[in-house]
Order: sequence, then structure tokens, then C-alpha cells
Amino acid sequence: MKRDFDRCDLCISNVSVYNSYLKTFRNADVYIKDGKFFYIDVKRDCDLKCDRRIDGKGKYMIPGLIDIHMHIESSMVTPEAFCRYTASNGLTTIVSEPHEIANVCGKDGVKAMIRSGEHSPYDCYFAIPANVPITDRRYETSGGTITAKDMLELKDEEKVLCLGEVMNYTQIIEDDDSEAAKFIKSVHEKEPSYPLEGHCPVLKDLDLAKFLYLGIRSDHCTHDLEEVRQRFENGMFVQLQDVMVTKEVIAYVCENSLYEYMSFVTDDTLPDVLYKKGHLDAILRKAIGLGMRAEDAIYCATYTPARRMNLLDRGAIAPGLLADFVLLRDVKDLSIESTYKKGVCIYDRDTYKEDEKTYSLNAFEDSVHHQRIKEEDLKIVIEGEDRYVNVRVMKFYPYNNRSDEVFVKMKVKDHELLWKESGCALAAVIERHGRDGRIALGFVTGTGIKEGACASSYAHDSHDLIAMGKEEKDIVAAVNEVIAMQGGIAVALNETIRGKIELPIAGLLSKKSVEKTAADFEAVRKAFNEQGYEHINNIMNFTLMSLTCIPSLKLTDRGYLNTDTMELVSLFKEI
Repeated sequence: MKRDFDRCDLCISNVSVYNSYLKTFRNADVYIKDGKFFYIDVKRDCDLKCDRRIDGKGKYMIPGLIDIHMHIESSMVTPEAFCRYTASNGLTTIVSEPHEIANVCGKDGVKAMIRSGEHSPYDCYFAIPANVPITDRRYETSGGTITAKDMLELKDEEKVLCLGEVMNYTQIIEDDDSEAAKFIKSVHEKEPSYPLEGHCPVLKDLDLAKFLYLGIRSDHCTHDLEEVRQRFENGMFVQLQDVMVTKEVIAYVCENSLYEYMSFVTDDTLPDVLYKKGHLDAILRKAIGLGMRAEDAIYCATYTPARRMNLLDRGAIAPGLLADFVLLRDVKDLSIESTYKKGVCIYDRDTYKEDEKTYSLNAFEDSVHHQRIKEEDLKIVIEGEDRYVNVRVMKFYPYNNRSDEVFVKMKVKDHELLWKESGCALAAVIERHGRDGRIALGFVTGTGIKEGACASSYAHDSHDLIAMGKEEKDIVAAVNEVIAMQGGIAVALNETIRGKIELPIAGLLSKKSVEKTAADFEAVRKAFNEQGYEHINNIMNFTLMSLTCIPSLKLTDRGYLNTDTMELVSLFKEI
């Protein structure tokens, strides 16, 4: 049968086309056939017949943006809602790792996210959650678990591309008994090119070599320049998220021409940031502003992430590849005019209308299983005579998400710890998955809320109900509001709710669009700011209070955990 090469579906003429192989722009006419690029006519003298022609009017054409490490749950909307909105950010492919919902709902939650993503206007792929729970029941309580058997089952899903970030980085290089290690052993010998994504914020030298030896060949964490250098030198694929896009790191990448070995990713993007600043496009703008050539930044958000995920059918504008592309008015500020998926426009600046749809995963809307709390639940009783004790406290910082261990002297009187005199905030982690309803108490100093209280069912990664406050009555008000909403974030002052967002799906996701979710979230952010929580990303910092893969002292529903030694430690020491 003779091939039908005489006719195309679409021609976009007079555009400045990005060539990924030369990292340059060239004026051309672009022909598209059956959802793929057919011919990039740089001579502009081709007379191919076309069903439709569009005058590009000199706009810039780049490949569709590809984000290979991100968590949709951080934007607090469903995959369908997220993808519908982020077409406006130039996205045409994402790989999301749903370990947040997996920690609440197990593999059923992951599958529900996959099904929602099937309604996306672009390719919404997923990574298999590698560590659910991130530790085990001795240290924290999650609602769901993901076993090696579950991982193999999820691997067979059509939209699953890789193993998500392996977060138990110290454990996995010491033994092979973890569920992630079992999965890696069963898969990687047969499929050595199957991507295994990493998370190793502190590994260097021999320990880093051990991690790489296991085939886990990427990392997206926050690092100093020496850690970044070691990763590149040892052949690791480095994924730079926003906090790592600094003048120092960008200069190092550019000076050493390391573009082949890295990509930009978003990791976590909260709703108001997504709505106000953008997504992967915002990170590209930042990198360009710090001195990276626009041509190189585009390469690291299109071509290299596609290769990392073995998506060899996209990432460049060339014959035979998917016609995923973005039309820009300007390159340096990435002013997006329109986004196309397989040659079909999925976003146009001039015709876009705000999303009014209500979304659902059709399940998981009853996930906060704890009775309302009382002030008595927050009282710390210490037996013995009146005295002073050295109390363990998490010290928070305004520019990172570490929480170090410090000791603060507090008074015990009539068997009660008088913590308010210390200047610290009281912290609580409440098991909300219906296991034992345990409440653990601790303290925060440094940055943190300065008056009133905040509470959230969104709390990386086990997503127990967390709270922090200066007054017990305000903690009670905030926690009980979250319980009444069946999930969300609430801020209270003088027992009055000052800001809240409802997250009824697994206690993590809104049923609203990005635009409406962002508006609700902005009210919460305003309350955080007004009540003195000083941090570059205060709500995210709060939700990481119980995340056990970040150094160095964290609070879970089991109590204080030293995440460097993985030991549960006491609330106080005698003086």
C-alpha cells in the first residue's frame, strides 16, 4: 500500500522553531500529520497540502515541557484538575509520584490517581511509590502500605513509568529487606534500563557510590555545591527543583556544560504558587534569569527528562516525534500563547476560561478517623517533684526544612510541664487513620507560629493530623475544624478560625479547580503570615514537621524520632 505522504493535518508557518540537537532557533514552517511532526521546513518552500494552516506570526515554538519528578497532591487538587490547568504552563507530559495518597489509601489510592489522570488533556504518567510508609509502624503510623507485590502490580499499569523516589536511602544501602529493595532486585536484573528514582539528601563519597551501585541513578534533593558536584561526577542524573536553582548551581552547570545530565523538576508546588507564579515554566524563567541560556534551559525541561524516562517519542521538534509543543510570544520570559498535544491545541491564552468543574476520585472522602480533641489531651504530665527539666525541642529555620534537636529548660509544677514560659510552641501529631488514635506532643522553637494555632491533615508523608500553637484552646479549635471538614488545613486565633481550606479527598485533595483551591489556600497563607510564621514557604514547612526522611529531629504519632539514628527519643532529660 502506498504511503499517504502527500497531505498533512496542520501547518504552522512562520515560527522560530527550537532545534534540540543544535540548541538553536531557526525560522521554519512546521507540518504535522497524525499527531506527529512530519516536516520542519527551514527553507519554507514546501507545497505540501494541508487540511489547516495557521500563521505563527513569528512566535517561538518549543517542545512541550516535561516534568519527571513531581507530586500532584502538593497542589491539593485531583490529577484531572491539575492537568487541565497546567496546560497553560506549557506542560504536555508529567510523571507524578502519588506517595502522599498512597500513605493514606495504599495502592487503591494510587490507582484512583491514575484513573483521574486518564482524563487529562496531556500525558499524565506515574511513578510507583517506593516507601509507603517511609519508615515502619515502630516510628510512625500511615493509613496505607505499598508492598513489593503491590509495586509489581502497579508496574503493569500502562501509565506507570518508573520506581518513584527511594527515600529510605540509609537503610537500602545496608540491607535488602525493604519492600523497595525487593522490587529493585526483581525488576532491575531483567530491565536494567527501568528508571529508579532517588532521594538522598546527605549521601556522599562511599555511601553515594553504594546508592548508585544499586541502580538508583537520580536525585532531586537540596544540596550544597560539593554534593551537587559528586552527583554529576558519579554519573547521577540531577533533577534541579526550585530551591536548587541558585546562582552558584546554575553557574556550575553552565561552566561545565552539564545539560545532558540534568533536568528541571518541580517536586512540590502549592496551589497559590501554582496559580500566581506557574509551574515548570516558572523554574525555567528563574534559571534563565540567573544566567542560563534560554536554549539550554529549554533543553533541560524537554529533551533530557524525556530521555531519562525512556520517552523516546517526544522532547524535540523533529519528524516522527509527537507533536507536543508550545508557542511563545517571548523566549526569556516564557510568555505562553498556546499549548498543543499531538497537534491539538489544549490551551490558548485568548480563549481560556476559568475552570468551574467539581472533581472527585469517587472514593476516600472519609479518612479522618479521630474524635474531637479537648484541652486535656494536650496537657503534658511529668511525675515527681517540682523541678526544671531539659525538654527536647525541634528548632525550625526560615530558609530550609531541617529541624534540629535543641534543649530548652522548662519548669515542672504540680506534675505539669509549664511550657508557655519557654517561648516555644506546642506541637501535636494525632493518628487519624483509625488505628489507635494516639497523640504525641513535642515543641518547636525558631521559626513557627507565634500566636494562635494551625492544624493540618496534609502532613508529609504519613499524613497524620498535625498541629502547632501557642495556646491549647486554639490548637483544639484548629484540630477540631480539620476533623469537622474531614480533611484540610485550619488556622485559629482566640478560638476563631481565621483561615481554612477543605481537603475532603483522603484529607489531601480539594474537589475544586486549581483557581478556586488557590483562593482558599491563599486565605490560609494569609493567616499563617499574620500569626507570625516566618519561613520562605511556611505552610510547606509546617506540613514537613513529621517527615522522617529530613534531618534531624521530627515528631510523629509515636513521639520524637531522631532521623539520623532512626531512634525514638524521650521528650525530656533530667537536669
